[in-house]
Amino acid sequence: MEKANGCISRPSRKRKLPQEGNDVLNFTLDELSDDLLERVLSWLPTSTFFRFNLVCKRWKSVAASESFKLACSRIPSREPWFFMVDPNLNQSVVFDSVERSWKKLSHPPLLSQNCNCNSIPVAAAGGLVCFRNMSGDYFVCNPVTGSCRELPPVNPDSHHRSLHAIAMNAYSNYHGSYKLFLVSGDLPKLSYKVYNSSADCWEEEIMLRRKTDDCTGFDFDSNDDDDAVYFLSKAGNVVATNMQRSPSKQFSSVITHKDGEEIVYFLSSSGTVVACNLTQKHFSEYPRLLPVFLEYSIDVVECKGEMLVVMLSEFFESASIRVWRFDEKTKTWNQIAGMPPSMSHEFYGKKVDINCLGAGNQIFICLSSAELCSYFRCDIVTNEWVEVPKCCLNGEAMEFMSAFSFEPRIEASV
Repeated sequence: MEKANGCISRPSRKRKLPQEGNDVLNFTLDELSDDLLERVLSWLPTSTFFRFNLVCKRWKSVAASESFKLACSRIPSREPWFFMVDPNLNQSVVFDSVERSWKKLSHPPLLSQNCNCNSIPVAAAGGLVCFRNMSGDYFVCNPVTGSCRELPPVNPDSHHRSLHAIAMNAYSNYHGSYKLFLVSGDLPKLSYKVYNSSADCWEEEIMLRRKTDDCTGFDFDSNDDDDAVYFLSKAGNVVATNMQRSPSKQFSSVITHKDGEEIVYFLSSSGTVVACNLTQKHFSEYPRLLPVFLEYSIDVVECKGEMLVVMLSEFFESASIRVWRFDEKTKTWNQIAGMPPSMSHEFYGKKVDINCLGAGNQIFICLSSAELCSYFRCDIVTNEWVEVPKCCLNGEAMEFMSAFSFEPRIEASV
């Protein structure tokens, strides 16, 4: 210690802080073990994985290692990508909800070789998307990696019955455990069939009975449908119904888990929601939301484990898009979200086909007609509606009819 003007000068302690801080700042990912590095990198958005090759050799080797895929499989969930369906049904374009950008993926070679580009996506779960070709064969694909395989053929007898719904559920991304559900038949005689990936086979077909307390008041055996409206669909078929369906969403359905029960929801030909409880082996029909002359286009979605309905209706010379939830206790529909009238008015009189899908608290909505093509994202908690920018590839704006939500997982195996 030194004296200065009668005072004792104490050594400063501030000199040690920069040194300690530098030790922290000088710490790099290179000092992590391979196991820890893989765990850290696994939390990055999936889109960054494809840029690992540009960082260094070590990161490049991480991207190709099986242990990294195992680390990725331990991530509880990933923000969804939306697999888009264009009119030609031969594109692999996705919308990345994290980067809020469009990406074009390599079309799975197996689909191009065996399906002659006539396969359409019909269901998705986890990191997988299921396709169906014109012959009724099914292919399961990981759109991120391009891996794809054909499922065993379904019993030929199943092709003679009307197919209403195709739903998919993934139980394990890393080990490739998933199930595909097919609901078919003519109301009130419905049945379902399940493909189990663990056994790599289709299970026995199971009949569904009508739920005893189904009090909707609809007569399934009645051939008198005075409320039907006939129109020419985009597929070129004359349809007797009050709603439009694009070819890619003709088997539109969602699956939920409630109190340990698996329930598949789909739209009947008249636009009502049918719930098939696969655990209890019964089905029921929900009451109609609006009078038939007010409904125009409708779709079912799954958000946070529950079924919701999105409907476009027209009245008072304007269009309205609203989200509905069914109250099981009161047996009534309650509105939980609605597009601002200033945004939905432009769809009035345009004969818009609405196709939707849910992911967490979000609903991704595709609106298409001969005059327009738009996409919106809705947050059902905040009731915030945002229009998604147009997708431009090679200088041209692409138009999509619908989309399927999946988690971008490089570890998801088929």
